[in-house]
Amino acid sequence: MLVVDDDPTVSDVVRRYLERAGYGVSLAADGVTALNEYARRRPDLVILDIMLPGLDGLEVCRRLRLQADSAPIIMLTALGEETDRIAGLQLGADDYVTKPFSPRELVLRVQSVLRRSQPRQVDRPIEDGDLRIDPVRRLATLDGAELALTVREFDLLYYLMAHPGVALKRADLLEAVWGWTFGDQSTVTVHVRRLREKIERDPANPERIQTVWGVGYRYGS
Repeated sequence: MLVVDDDPTVSDVVRRYLERAGYGVSLAADGVTALNEYARRRPDLVILDIMLPGLDGLEVCRRLRLQADSAPIIMLTALGEETDRIAGLQLGADDYVTKPFSPRELVLRVQSVLRRSQPRQVDRPIEDGDLRIDPVRRLATLDGAELALTVREFDLLYYLMAHPGVALKRADLLEAVWGWTFGDQSTVTVHVRRLREKIERDPANPERIQTVWGVGYRYGS
């Protein structure tokens, strides 16, 4: 995997903890190097700091997400920088960790994201008209065209479609899809907004992912 941070102390600590957990790690200290390393190595996951010299982490995330085969991305954000965190999620980051962070927590987040990006043989494809999602192939299509979904977007869509007509709280979705028993529920809101832009005829008046005011969301009627 690729760790992108311009602080050599942070990079070294993260690298050592990830290698101890059995992962191969390459490092980059700026945005341009990160993009070059990604193109050369095609890592399974990217840990990406927002504050970088040259191209910042948000721009790197945006450019990576333009690639159909881009890996899951975990953003590193400064404590209290909610706008950066939300911007990263809107650009397609799969998760975030707030600095200062526990390296052990980061390893757990990495394991969670990688686990959720793998096929699960017990799950079945689900169809809703021209929308189809296949968890084994990790493939979602709309009117026959493949949808470009991040790991979290895919998992969230599948979970919603697997529970049609059920009003689901944001906290429950956060736990079921992200594996968090606590956290910023705006994460769910941002991902729902992104999904609506990709699967709804009119995202401003969604028919598939509906808002249940005061509760959360419901797929279908």
